[in-house]
Parts: sequence; structure tokens; C-alpha cells
Amino acid sequence: MTYKQQFIKFMVENGVLKFGEFTLKSGRIAPYFINTGNYKSGAQLAKLGEYYAKCIVDNCLEADTLVGPAYKGIPLAVTTAVSLYNHFGKDYNYCFDRKEVKDHGEGGLFVGKQLTDGERVIIIEDVMTSGKALRETLPKLAQAADVKVAGMVISVDRMERGLETNLSAVQEVYKEFGIKVYSIVTMADIIAAIEEGIIEGKQYLDKMIAYRKTYGVD
Repeated sequence: MTYKQQFIKFMVENGVLKFGEFTLKSGRIAPYFINTGNYKSGAQLAKLGEYYAKCIVDNCLEADTLVGPAYKGIPLAVTTAVSLYNHFGKDYNYCFDRKEVKDHGEGGLFVGKQLTDGERVIIIEDVMTSGKALRETLPKLAQAADVKVAGMVISVDRMERGLETNLSAVQEVYKEFGIKVYSIVTMADIIAAIEEGIIEGKQYLDKMIAYRKTYGVD
């Protein structure tokens, strides 16, 4: 199996990717649901970091520092940094933002690497629904230093248009900020994994394809 297929199987086995009938926050009725909150063990986190690291290497992303937006992005940035070093010999810095600026001690808005002008960063997140996390993170980065965002890495690109435009959240982010979002897998990859028997769920295949036909983008 490819690492993408392995990751899809990993999500299913850990109860992160589920099939059925789910009412999303948008009000849409989806035949699948992704709950990254079901990652909760050291073994899961270590493996998750490997997939993020592989995505970064495969897409030839180069940077100095990984940024993990609080809160979900914090463990993701840490485990990705560890995996990049252990498996690829790449030693990246990492940092994450505070919810409030610390006005005592060393102070500052970020914990970990203190960002400097010209530094290249990769933002690490779980999934992108609306781009809200990125929109909240960019002003904080700009406040800290004049950094260059080399890209953003997420686990799954839903490839689903928003409520107000015909663009997906990933496409909206690129159009608005010029930041390219890289995903370990896409919804098209998940559908292909069902079709190829990598994971079970062929009873949901017709609904998956129909949902994608209704709400999907390329």
C-alpha cells in the first residue's frame, strides 16, 4: 500500500474516519465523518507524525520552523518535528501560539522557537473546514516577525465547497492569501480506497459519490 492508503486505513482503524449518516455543522447530511479527537495515545500520535512528515517530504516543502496553532495543532507540530528528524534526518524548529500574550517572564506570543524576519514556516493543522484557524494564526505570525509561510499541511482535504462560494476552504485560502495547503489524503483518495478494497465501506460508496457530486470540488 502507498502511505496515503496506509493513512486512510489508519484513520478507520482508530475510529477517526467513520461512515454512516452524520449531520455536519453546516447542516449538510454527510455519509462520512472525520473526528481527529479520537487520536489519544502515544502510539497513534507517533504514527500520525510519520504521515505528516512524509507529506512534507513528498511535496518537497522546505522551511525552518513548524507552527502548530493552539490547540489541536500543538501536538501535531511536535510529533511532525520529531518524525522529520527520526525518519528523514531533517531538524526543524517548532513553535505554537498562546491564546493570550504573556506579559511576564520571557513574554511573547509564541512558545518554542522565537520567530525572526525572513524565517520560513509551515503551519500544521488537523483538517480545514473553513480556514478559520489559518485566518487567526496569520496575524499572530505577522505580529511576531516578517515570516514567509511556505505552506500549510493538513490530514484530509474534504474537497467540499463552502456555504457561500463554489470554492473549497483549501481553494479559498490560496485565493485569499496565496498559501498552498497540502493534505496527506483527499476525499477522492478515500473514495478510491473503498473502491479498491483498501478499507471496508462499499455499502456507503454510492452515497459517498453522490455527496461528492453534490458538494465536491476538484
